[in-house]
Amino acid sequence: MSQDPFVSESIELLKKMVATPSLSREEGAVADIFEQYLKSFGLSPERNGNNVWVKTAGFSAEKPTILLNSHLDTVKPSSAWKYPPFVATDPGDRIIGLGSNDAGASVVALLAAFRKLEQSSQPYNLIFSATAEEEVSGDGGVASILKELGPIDLGIVGEPTQMQMAVAEKGLMVIDGEVAGRSGHAARDEGLNAIYEALPVLEWFRTYQFPEQSEFLGPVKMTVTGVESGSQHNVVPDVCKFMVDVRVNEFYRNEELFQLIQKKVNCRLQARSFRLNSSSIPVDHPFVIRGEQLGLQKYGSPTTSDQARLPFTTVKIGPGDSARSHTADEFIYKKEIAEGVDLYLHLLDGLNINSI
Repeated sequence: MSQDPFVSESIELLKKMVATPSLSREEGAVADIFEQYLKSFGLSPERNGNNVWVKTAGFSAEKPTILLNSHLDTVKPSSAWKYPPFVATDPGDRIIGLGSNDAGASVVALLAAFRKLEQSSQPYNLIFSATAEEEVSGDGGVASILKELGPIDLGIVGEPTQMQMAVAEKGLMVIDGEVAGRSGHAARDEGLNAIYEALPVLEWFRTYQFPEQSEFLGPVKMTVTGVESGSQHNVVPDVCKFMVDVRVNEFYRNEELFQLIQKKVNCRLQARSFRLNSSSIPVDHPFVIRGEQLGLQKYGSPTTSDQARLPFTTVKIGPGDSARSHTADEFIYKKEIAEGVDLYLHLLDGLNINSI
């Protein structure tokens, strides 16, 4: 592992993060750590709620702005943990603990890259943000500080991707549906069975394919994940309720897709939210081109992240492995943090995004 002091400091910061419980909406203590850590280097962080950010000196409206963002919150630990989840266990080559992989390693690696990049002149403004409520897609997270950050031209979202480039990420929309019938006695030929009326609707969701299909994310995927109807065996049900999980590719905005679905389906539909849109970065973007020159791969991510709340061009990339996220005894290799810092620097140092 590199003896770079920035990397060593990042590992120690990660240990403090792990040892400080930061469940979603309860990130205050770890936000305090980051605020004081940034101040210790003579930086001037800003804070709103449990979100902390800092801008490079000499911010200029003449330059584009790049945001380096990752999240401070974690999911709740499961009962399957063998190691204490809120202790940074260090067997030598890795750090074991809740949030070490998702997304503590990305937070500290992005911060180390920010500290190095801000020491020299860059053709862009740079902002580092450590934000809250990512795991619950909460309104008190990165979305709550966008006005204070100002216009952003490119967002680097730190999540465990094995430092490969997630150039597209699926959006998520949950739809509740209701098909009406008419009640009657099950023993007589009366009423209108809402379950039977719902069958062609459910079949439509199972089989319909939207025309726009993505190279990286494939087609829009709709899955009926719940059906509820009926109250007792001898009553023809007058309503059938269902819910649909919709994973959206980058060719559709959630609200647009919902309107298209409503035109195709003759029943009552209600989307729970339009917030979690798909996101992408053009494959000819200078960041992607440089990544390919460094030997990185492009792929589409099926999991949602803060990208869904960022209304500008973003790419998801960070140290660690998504397969370890939300698992018992989650861990990050120390060498992954070192590699993450190094790759972030190679990707961003001197990057000219004015050419897009």
